[in-house]
Formats: sequence, structure tokens, C-alpha cells
Amino acid sequence: MGGTDMTKRRNPKAAASKAPAAIRAADRGVSAAGSASSNGNGAGAMFSQFATRTAQLAGKPLVFLIAVGVVLAWAISGPFFGFSDTWQLVINTSTTIITFLMVFLIQNTQNRDTLALQLKLAELIIAMDGAKNKIATAEDLCEEDLERLHETYRKRAEETLGHLERKRGHPLKKAS
Repeated sequence: MGGTDMTKRRNPKAAASKAPAAIRAADRGVSAAGSASSNGNGAGAMFSQFATRTAQLAGKPLVFLIAVGVVLAWAISGPFFGFSDTWQLVINTSTTIITFLMVFLIQNTQNRDTLALQLKLAELIIAMDGAKNKIATAEDLCEEDLERLHETYRKRAEETLGHLERKRGHPLKKAS
């Protein structure tokens, strides 16, 4: 690894001093906020824990097999109930209610996972030499700005690919 290595890490103290004030403040508040939510204080923290646990359980193979078993039991019971409207209403109502509630639980979990991922990426962007720190908060841009930024980076990627092709003397495969 030579002196031109683009992946050199910044000095953590220097990076912290260059980071925006909001990020430095967030760094100080993470442990306090984390402990408040992890010990279950407040309805939001309780819902968050419930949503996370429910989403984890819902993704287990055993839960899927139980759901398949319930549907099979319902289907097998059809002849005993004469395939009545009530028999059909049971499965329709049950699945509708479960789906409706799971949407909110999974969305809550997805929102937290996405935010955590954005924070981790922002930390990496801020800590890297040569990275543009404004990219760390790209998710806050309006759609038009995101499109312009995407186009800028797409062009830069094409230029880099062209440079590498000229340097190597043969074309490289483009990512699709």
C-alpha cells in the first residue's frame, strides 16, 4: 500500500473536529439515547422492542410452517362447514387483520434499520480521506437534487472506467 492509498483513515480526533456540530452532538447523545430506549422507557421504546421482536419471529421458518398449517387446517375444515360464507370469512378476516398489523410492525423495523444503515454509511464517509462529507446526508436531499447527484456520480464512474480502460489497454465490463 503506497502513499496514494485512497482508503487511508483520517485521524479520529481530526475527523471529529471537522465533523459538523450536529454529528458531534449526536456522538455525545448516542449512549444516553441508546440506554433510554434499551431499558424500555416510553411507549415508543416499548413499541420499537415489540416491533423488532415480532418482525424477527415472523421471519422464522417455524412461524411460516405454523401459518401453512393454519391455512391447511382451514382448507381441510371446508367440507365440515359446507364451504360456507362464514368459513371463507374466517380466513379472509384473519389474514387481513394480520397483514394490516404486520405492515406497521415491519415498516417500523425497516425505518430503524434504514436509519442505522444511513448513520453507519455517514460515519464511514466522514471518516474517509477524500470523501465528500455532504454525501453523508444525501438522504435529506429533494428528489431533483438526488437525481442531479446521481447523474454526476454516474458520469464520474464512466470517466473512471474510461481511464482504467485506457490504462489497461482493453475494455472493462460495465456494471449493469
